[in-house]
Amino acid sequence: MKSIYPLLVVFALLHVTHAEWKPSGEGWVSLFNGKDLSGWKTPSGKHTWQVIDGVIDYEAMGGNLATGKSYQDWELHIEWRFKRTEGTGYTATLVDGDGTPIPGPDGKPQKKTFPNADSGIFVRGNGQSQVNLWCWPCGSGQMWAFKGHKDPDVKKGAWPDKNADKPVGEWNAFDITLKGDTINIVNNGVTVARETRMPGIPAEGPIVLQHHGGKNAKTGEWSSASALIQFRNIWIREL
Repeated sequence: MKSIYPLLVVFALLHVTHAEWKPSGEGWVSLFNGKDLSGWKTPSGKHTWQVIDGVIDYEAMGGNLATGKSYQDWELHIEWRFKRTEGTGYTATLVDGDGTPIPGPDGKPQKKTFPNADSGIFVRGNGQSQVNLWCWPCGSGQMWAFKGHKDPDVKKGAWPDKNADKPVGEWNAFDITLKGDTINIVNNGVTVARETRMPGIPAEGPIVLQHHGGKNAKTGEWSSASALIQFRNIWIREL
């Protein structure tokens, strides 16, 4: 009789969904207990925010999920992954490091269609303070509201220095520091935003996990930018 031990190991690995992150230093507070959405404000009406296997799970229906408390300056550790992509794909303009479209042989901006999923973190409660999570070629960590800002330094800083995302289905880890209107973002150990300004964002606000996309009510088809996403290990330290 063959041993079933290898099969049991594979089964166990497939069901390990919550790897605990331990903060170092004092002052860290967990924003997610791994069991339920205590401390969070769920959107009104129907939504699909829930806790499954120790992670916050979202299936692209309903509004945003927000902390019950507002924050000013802080350090945040948050892990996220897209479960899968749906829809026909998204077509985006390819850009260089400061957001300038990359021209093709015909001189027109190059475009690329790719499988996509889309979500974000509002670091001070509203869309102006959004940090993108998605499958775009530029990588996650873009500051959407400032990608076309008139100040060239702000515009350049709004685009990630590098695409440090892991493939869809794998966990990513953001370590974000926010002081005033200046943000630093480390994605999977790689700094993708360094001393980037977000002028005009609120002085304080909740941490918000973004709803995005969903199914077409008439056709039943998924949007190509649906937020089929999960979160875990959410810790904050106020500064």
